[in-house]
Amino acid sequence: MTDQAVDQEEARRSEPPAPEGHFLGRTRELKELRADIERTGLDTLAGRKAPRARVLLIAGRPGSGRTALAEEFVRQVAQRYPDGVFRARLSDPDGTPVPVERAARELLGALGAPAPAGAAEDELTEALRTTLAHRRALLLLDDATGAEQVDALIPDAPDCLVVAVSRGPLTGISDVRPCTLGGLDTKSAVELLTRYTGSVRVTVDPRSAESLAEICAGQPAALTLAGGWLAARPQTAVSDLAKRLHTDPDDAPTLARVLKLVHDGLPAATARTLRLLSQAPAGTVDAHTASALAGCSVKTAQTVLRQLAALGLLRPVSGPLPEYDIPGCLHPLLRALAEAGERPAELQLARARLLERDVRLLQSCRAVTEPDSPQAREKLQAIPPQLRFPTPAAAAAWLTARRPALL
Repeated sequence: MTDQAVDQEEARRSEPPAPEGHFLGRTRELKELRADIERTGLDTLAGRKAPRARVLLIAGRPGSGRTALAEEFVRQVAQRYPDGVFRARLSDPDGTPVPVERAARELLGALGAPAPAGAAEDELTEALRTTLAHRRALLLLDDATGAEQVDALIPDAPDCLVVAVSRGPLTGISDVRPCTLGGLDTKSAVELLTRYTGSVRVTVDPRSAESLAEICAGQPAALTLAGGWLAARPQTAVSDLAKRLHTDPDDAPTLARVLKLVHDGLPAATARTLRLLSQAPAGTVDAHTASALAGCSVKTAQTVLRQLAALGLLRPVSGPLPEYDIPGCLHPLLRALAEAGERPAELQLARARLLERDVRLLQSCRAVTEPDSPQAREKLQAIPPQLRFPTPAAAAAWLTARRPALL
């Protein structure tokens, strides 16, 4: 087994467990969303058959748990849509809108339908509508930046359902009633904290836990970071963190203040790695990405990524390789920290190291699939062991996982 395969296996065994338990709160919102599926639409009231899929909108600020709510709702109603659930993200982590053409192509691929190379947006969206015309499927369109993106992807199929997640209303799409999110209720917010801190610190001082939940405005992202900070400091009382945030003179949003507190408490090298992760394309990182950006070994990068995930700064991604997502609500804040804490030349150098690493991995990926070529074997021997793939299947897994970032 190569060093890379060993590293990947160690990362899998050491993956931080997700907080245990079921989805928290949002009982009212879930009830409203389920009721909206059955709600009589404007076309039906007018005596016409609905020409398109119903669109449900979950609206809220990044960090409000809007995607988590959408996923829980989809889980609850998925059995109503026997032709499957299909997902597309409509903005990159930095907020850049994803072209409709790209989203349509990804959905067609998930549906197993052809998406001709070089096809225009209109051709691809028409192919998507044709593919879904006689199906009962559910589309989850996450992080939409505008109504135009969603409108182009709505199937002409009344039996389909579209669940869109966005910051605000989708003006221009008829018959859409948004489910607008605020913070979690106090009980659910305290339970979320307890998942990280354990029950003792909350039980002995429930008022401080409620105060911390209020300071965080019930926002799951801020509560997760606060819980991770406390989990890393088992001797610190919940009241200590509540007081620090309450007396903080900074008038920045709560999420930014909690992130700064977590960032400033990290070892210098770990904090620098965290800042540099904001330069990762597509907001997805693995050990090789972190290693290249920070200029450290792959093994060190694995350790740092696990530590950051335990603090709630990264989310583990299910897949063939150990990978992490940078939460979209944190990405602009981390980029701002990087721009403030790193010289422009350092950021450029980090991106150059990442580009070089990806090129060498692509060369390794190609070489391992050409075992009968003397030139490929010679090229493979010239590649450092930690950048080699043990089998073509391992190379395919890496390429599949890395493809969005490479594109």
